[in-house]
Amino acid sequence: MANYPELEGKIAVISGASGNLGAAVVRRLYAEKVRLALIDRNEQSLREALHADGIDDSGILIGKVDLVQKSEVDHFIDEVTAHFGRVDILVNTAGGYKPGKPVHEMDEAFWDSVLALNAKIAFFLSAAVARTMLSKGNKTGRIINIAGKAGLAGFATGAAYGAAKAAVLRLTESMSAELLKNGITVNAILPSTIDTPQNRQSDPTADFNKWVTAESLADVIAFVCSDSARDISGAGIPVYGKA
Repeated sequence: MANYPELEGKIAVISGASGNLGAAVVRRLYAEKVRLALIDRNEQSLREALHADGIDDSGILIGKVDLVQKSEVDHFIDEVTAHFGRVDILVNTAGGYKPGKPVHEMDEAFWDSVLALNAKIAFFLSAAVARTMLSKGNKTGRIINIAGKAGLAGFATGAAYGAAKAAVLRLTESMSAELLKNGITVNAILPSTIDTPQNRQSDPTADFNKWVTAESLADVIAFVCSDSARDISGAGIPVYGKA
């Protein structure tokens, strides 16, 4: 595993911090001595999970934020900036897949919920972090969204999810074009199926060895946060495992 000494002391906001991928990113960046501001729905359970991973949470800022409410997102990013003085990194792992239906059977509420869960969250968080990076003159900022292989091509019953992940990709590309002149890179990670207990349960006959692990994704994310990735921006980085 590569190490990136330049990450020590950086300030990172991680959404979805108790999820399978979010927790792996927390562990990876904590190992690099990054200072953390975490977003999750349940602070107590998140702190218990941090302790179980051997992470000292005394210097970690945790926010219970409804990520589809812009005012709450903006307030937390302001709180992080006031507490730490700046934000250097955003890793937006919040989002998720919902089993879909054919388009002709889908209702408006389902479409809206999937777009909100994925694209709206990415929009609110990325925009809020970009504003504080620009206001603080951050010339090495990193914004990383989680899109997905599903954002590249449609599939049956996946219209809402694929559209949401495609929106995350377009958001990422547009923000890169807007912010690169300021030294801020914006990239998206495109996992295929992530090897999680939930995915194993929903697809028990799959070959799990072909899936990508959360730890592997966290290693890629750490690289994208590092100085080694300073010339990568606007990218959708595929991390497909052996699929």
